[in-house]
Amino acid sequence: MKTKYAIVFICIVALVIIEKESNILSRVSDKLIQRQTPLQTPPTPLDYSNTTQNGSLTMLKMLLSKLTGTQRNYSSLSEEEEEEELDDLNSYSFSGGRKHVLLLATTRTGSSFVGEFFNQQGENMFYLFEPLWHVERMLTMAGEANNGTVLAGIYRDVLQALFLCDFSPLEKFISPPPQDHVTPALFRRESSISLCEESVCSPVLKDVFERYHCKTRRCGPLNLTLASESCLSKQHRAIKTVRVRQLDTLQPLVEDPRLDIRVIQLVRDPRAILASRMVAFSSKYQTWKTWAQDGQVPEDDEEVKRLKGNCDHVRISAEVGLSRPRWLRRRYMLVRYEDIARYPMQKAEEMYKFTGIPFSPQAREWILRNTQTTQEARGIYSTQKNSSEQAEKWRFSIPFTLAQVVQRVCGPTMKLFGYRFVEDEKTLTNKSISLLEEKLFH
Repeated sequence: MKTKYAIVFICIVALVIIEKESNILSRVSDKLIQRQTPLQTPPTPLDYSNTTQNGSLTMLKMLLSKLTGTQRNYSSLSEEEEEEELDDLNSYSFSGGRKHVLLLATTRTGSSFVGEFFNQQGENMFYLFEPLWHVERMLTMAGEANNGTVLAGIYRDVLQALFLCDFSPLEKFISPPPQDHVTPALFRRESSISLCEESVCSPVLKDVFERYHCKTRRCGPLNLTLASESCLSKQHRAIKTVRVRQLDTLQPLVEDPRLDIRVIQLVRDPRAILASRMVAFSSKYQTWKTWAQDGQVPEDDEEVKRLKGNCDHVRISAEVGLSRPRWLRRRYMLVRYEDIARYPMQKAEEMYKFTGIPFSPQAREWILRNTQTTQEARGIYSTQKNSSEQAEKWRFSIPFTLAQVVQRVCGPTMKLFGYRFVEDEKTLTNKSISLLEEKLFH
């Protein structure tokens, strides 16, 4: 039976490839940027945005009947039986056992720290740190940053290409533009072990300023062709990003049969996020600091509305994932930063089990070494933390007035994720009182 399903699945993909044009970027992104010859010839991402689940299922049923010579009454199947059928079909992909991990988060949720769980996996992992930074930066300069539809489509298509080891779409957004696929300006290159390996490390060029360079070795500007070759040679691939705001926009990416994607959404107490952002992005949060001193916050202010919007986006994405739609079945995991901070090894094991990637000794060693550290090694952007302390630190830095504001505008989000409210400053700063409900997310 599984052989028949495999034949059906291959037929479906063949039909899609014949009927669809090969496009790396969506129609919207094509209007914003000019096409460019790709680095090499990895498979071009397809546009599955018009392929509905019902349409795909209907086609599968028809083909199955023709191939097997039997007529099966699918309408008589229970929902559980139909899902089992789909699970069998989904098990066939062209990924060749390769796993693709997408870590979704927002800023100041500990995503850099959690991303290291995969970055430190070993030589079989190709990890990218915030590649969409370039896309956001260029579109902000072009005045397109507020167009959520435009951003979502381009983000999805760039991620799709990167998971397929094609860097050419990303090149269009790097400034200054790469020359012959070589750039000294890839954002936080040093945060990816894969981009600092000897096979990718080009000679240092005299008098060439490299904005982002490897810290572990003397590497010259990054050759994206070499990076692509390195990516293709790895067994698994992972990308960390804080720039995807809506999970449902990724459905065509998750349904791409050439990929075997696992989405991990990382969340954190919104009060802790605000407290952390006020420190990390001090100049952008002067208004909040003024409100903290005055003791009054105008809740109709744009800053407060932005906070509410951010919370709503995170909550809505989580609600999509937790509702277990067919396209995300067994492909979505929600993790709270606080749980990782308390039980880093246990949570890392759970994430690796979810992705289907073996948990390497290198990754285990890194986690042990970096979840307890000295005061001197800590910093705002450091991935070295005393994790248990870090989870509670915000409670002593955020004014109670601001904590109240977050609770009012982000209440539904906090309730969904199991964050307890505080009624007074004494409770806020009493570490013996946990603000975290014990909660499992399935």
